[in-house]
Amino acid sequence: MASSKEYLTYVLELLREVRGISYKKMMGEYILYKDETIFGGIYDNRFLIKKTPSTDRLGLKEVIPYPSSKGMYLLDCESPNEIKDIILDIYNDLR
Repeated sequence: MASSKEYLTYVLELLREVRGISYKKMMGEYILYKDETIFGGIYDNRFLIKKTPSTDRLGLKEVIPYPSSKGMYLLDCESPNEIKDIILDIYNDLR
């Protein structure tokens, strides 16, 4: 099932506190970037983030975005400030 443009708009609103956010549509889903570094995506209208040392400590639910993919974490948070901290931690882990 493809993700909706409306859900993308919702997630981008949650990410409003994070500078350098962009996305690319790919096969009906959306890949999310911070300063050209992939940190997550939107799959089946779910906001998923990469598994990194910082996100491993959060106790989030692991999900498989699509068959044969690596696991990711479901980010079920509506606080832009908390999301900003999480995304910056992921970004720092991946650099």
